[in-house]
Amino acid sequence: MQIRHLDRTDEVRDMIRVHGLAWREAYDGLLPSETLQQQSVHPTEDAVRQWQAELSENKEGVLVAVDAEGTVRGFIDIRWGKIETKPFVGEDEASLKAIYVHPDWWNRSIGTALLDKGLEVLPKAVDTVRAEMLAGNQIGQRFYELKGFKRTKTGTCEIDGESYPTIIYTLQRVS
Repeated sequence: MQIRHLDRTDEVRDMIRVHGLAWREAYDGLLPSETLQQQSVHPTEDAVRQWQAELSENKEGVLVAVDAEGTVRGFIDIRWGKIETKPFVGEDEASLKAIYVHPDWWNRSIGTALLDKGLEVLPKAVDTVRAEMLAGNQIGQRFYELKGFKRTKTGTCEIDGESYPTIIYTLQRVS
C-alpha cells in the first residue's frame, strides 16, 4: 500500500466511494438508513468536480492509500493554517477533517499509515490535532483512542436537518 498525495481525478472518484461505503458501515444504526444510502458510492461527474474543487484547497493535507492496482483504499484530509477548519480548532492547531478506509480493507493498518503520514506533513509548530466524530461510532472511537487521542469535548452536528451528538478528540504531538 502506497501513501501519497492525491494527484488524479479518478482518485477523487475512488475517495467518494470509500467515503460512502465507510459511512454506510460505521454509522449503521447511528443514522437513518435513508441518510446512509444518500452517501454516494457511484459518484456523478458533478460530485467528482465538487470534491476536487474542495480538496484542491488543501493539496498538502490530502493523502490517499493506493493499492498495487492503483485503487484508492483510504484517505485522510488534515487541515491547518489558512485552510477552513471547525470552530473548536485553534489558530495554531490542525483539524483531522476526514480519515476513511474502505470497509473491506479495515484492520490492515491503512488508517494508521494514513494518520502517521498525515501527522508527518504537518508543520512542526502544530502540536495539537483535533477530530470530531459521531458519538456511538465504536470503530472511530477505538481507532482514535488507540492512536493516543483523548476525548476533550462534546458537540453536535447537523445531518439532513437532524442534530446528532459528537465527540471531539484531541491529540497532543510530542515535539
